[in-house]
Amino acid sequence: MLSKQILSATAALGMVSGVFGVGCDDATATIASAADATQIAECDTVKGSVLISASTADTTIDLGGKLTEIGGDLTAENNGLLNTLQSSSLQTIGGAFTLKNVTKLSTLSFPELGEVGSIDWATLNALPEPTFGTPGITKATSVTIADTFIENIDGINVDSLTDMNINNNRRLTKFSTSIKSLSNTLIIQANGLNLTMEMPNLEWIANMTIANVTSFSVPSLHTVNGSMRFDSNYFEIFSAANLTTIQSGDLSFVSNPQLTNISIPTLKQIGGGFTVANNTALEKLDGFGDLSEIGGAVKVRGSFTDVELPSLQDVKGAFEVVSTEDISDSCNTLNSYDNGVVQGDYSCTGNDKNANNDTSDASSDGSSSSGTSDKASAASLSGISTLVTLASVGAFVAAFL
Repeated sequence: MLSKQILSATAALGMVSGVFGVGCDDATATIASAADATQIAECDTVKGSVLISASTADTTIDLGGKLTEIGGDLTAENNGLLNTLQSSSLQTIGGAFTLKNVTKLSTLSFPELGEVGSIDWATLNALPEPTFGTPGITKATSVTIADTFIENIDGINVDSLTDMNINNNRRLTKFSTSIKSLSNTLIIQANGLNLTMEMPNLEWIANMTIANVTSFSVPSLHTVNGSMRFDSNYFEIFSAANLTTIQSGDLSFVSNPQLTNISIPTLKQIGGGFTVANNTALEKLDGFGDLSEIGGAVKVRGSFTDVELPSLQDVKGAFEVVSTEDISDSCNTLNSYDNGVVQGDYSCTGNDKNANNDTSDASSDGSSSSGTSDKASAASLSGISTLVTLASVGAFVAAFL
């Protein structure tokens, strides 16, 4: 009888303290209370993942203690009560650090955290700034931060990433990072209206899309493997003094209303199309002095008084320059590229009031969009003609049978 009572008491104590709910070797240790967090913090390493339950009523989860490594993910999702998540000891998260729809989280403090598999944060409506140590997070595969009230994320100082996507963070006004390379895609868009972005060490990137940024600095960038696009930004000047090649993709500047100068003086090659369209304050396009080869089409449309591409030797696709202003002097110079440098259709015209209306990209496949449509139409008509001819022959033969 006594032994049964002792066993029952032990079981009850275990259930209250979370002993049977979480363990260092669990595939997923689910934290349902602050007591569970305290227990997990006594582990040196959690081999699996740590999940903060959406139903936990405790507002503070502290993983500080002996815990230095989580082998899997650290996740908090759909929790409307949690306002503090912290650890003074955690150094490594092997999997994803995921925070989604944690709407009251106002304190996120991980001063020793330096390595994560990835960061995936979304819908954090009360978090002004995550707190990391120095130098902060220096190793991760990808970073996505979307739809938050974060004002500063300077603590993410990863040397190389696969992807970075920073979007719809309406209070984010500054972002400076020491990233040197991005092997897939950088997307920055729809953040704070006065966002200044500095990437002083970025040397190589596969693809980038930058939108709604007031300042963007990439002084060390020398190679873009894919495409580089700038849409609806607020900066006046863009400069990439060391960029020499865009290997396989497009370069485009579209609808940047305050842009007055583009300077990429050492760029020699664009593997895809080249588009500069509807940048209404850009009067001179003269910052591409070394550009000699464009693998796709060229579409330059705007309010230019001067267009200069002095080193062009080969344009694989169509070439179109259209301005609302008189650019007869520029056209007289550019006309020498027709039937020689330009392999596709060529046109250069000024005094066109609709010059800023077309903001579609130049084609990357070496032909203009209209040219592609014309060829497709021609192919279609040819096919119809062939069918009609075959039908006529068939009817003729049948008449003699």
